Amino acid sequence: MLRSLFSGVSGLRAHQTMLDVVGNNIANVNTTGYKSSSVEFEDTLSQALKAAGAPQGAQGGTNPAQVGLGVQVAAINTAFTQGPAETTGVSTDLMIQGDGFFVVNDGGQQVYTRDGAFSFDTNGNLTTATGGIVQGWTAVNGAVNTSGATAGIKLPLGASMPPTATDKAVLAGNLPADGSGASPTNDLKVYDQKGQLVDVTLTYTYDTTAKSWSLNYSDPSTSPATTGKVTDLAFNPDGTLSTTSPVTATLNGQTVSMDISGITSFGGANTAEVESSTGNAMGSLASYSISPDGTIEGVFTNGMKQPLGQIALATFNNPGGLNKVGNSEYSESVNSGQAQIGSAGTGSRGQLAAGELEGSNVDLSQEFSNLIIAERGFEANSKVITTSDEVLQDLVNLKH
Repeated sequence: MLRSLFSGVSGLRAHQTMLDVVGNNIANVNTTGYKSSSVEFEDTLSQALKAAGAPQGAQGGTNPAQVGLGVQVAAINTAFTQGPAETTGVSTDLMIQGDGFFVVNDGGQQVYTRDGAFSFDTNGNLTTATGGIVQGWTAVNGAVNTSGATAGIKLPLGASMPPTATDKAVLAGNLPADGSGASPTNDLKVYDQKGQLVDVTLTYTYDTTAKSWSLNYSDPSTSPATTGKVTDLAFNPDGTLSTTSPVTATLNGQTVSMDISGITSFGGANTAEVESSTGNAMGSLASYSISPDGTIEGVFTNGMKQPLGQIALATFNNPGGLNKVGNSEYSESVNSGQAQIGSAGTGSRGQLAAGELEGSNVDLSQEFSNLIIAERGFEANSKVITTSDEVLQDLVNLKH
């Protein structure tokens, strides 16, 4: 049999594989998170008709004479380039901007995916479209430990935030150096340990004789309201505060530490205010949002926010070595390396975009070009087989 016949057959097989890969790419042009594949060919072992000869004396060397025996598929590579962003507006739809994979527990097997079309099931589990549970870390009292083991992300339905007592406040602003104007007042919201709120009135009083300011309070948590002085306010010649900060006062049964270092006494208007304070009433979970680092932040009815968990991402030394296991998922192989799991935005991991999905990275113009190339290659190899058959027919006919 002619070697060209076998070479043509190998060419048909190789280009058929190329057609299969291109067809699969085109079929997945709208698959969320799909990564296109490409085929690489290599020649097979060549048959030596004559070995190479070394130069000897006045005689030059000769090159080997070899006849190739066809083509074979060397590799089918996956291109992990970024796909286009597709805005959905769904809060649980996530796109990875950069490298990384979502970690998913699919029926007890840990797999990885770029498909971020997630939703919460009836038990509050964050799941893929096929029911796999997205992995991450659950927050404990609002703190997330990303160095611990991952587990299924679960939204704590009906969760509540316990009340916390007010223990700190920050006061800042300017008090007129000449004491002009009415005595400035601020409302300080003070919560007790049960979350009961009292609006304490803070009053800045100017002593015209001593030409100095003092900070006073009126606490309506008692009947009648308790009043008193928090501290005298002394200022340096340049208008900055010289009184030691912070100062403390017992308000609504709580010892509140007040940072007054931001208070000044320059010439000008009164701008004194309560910049911030701690404490909150009890609240129940009202909504949530997902930040770029994968943190699921709960919004409670008391106006407070608190982390509920954080979604994990995985990277690999060789993502091209991952095994495709269907459902747009991958599993580790001996050549992919072990998953390096961490939070989004750390290491080489990308960040997350909520309300968006990553589209397929298939380039239709390139795929249709590859389709033509594969078709022509198949056609050319079939022509080799036809020609080889004609030569064989001629050999057979020599007998007649």
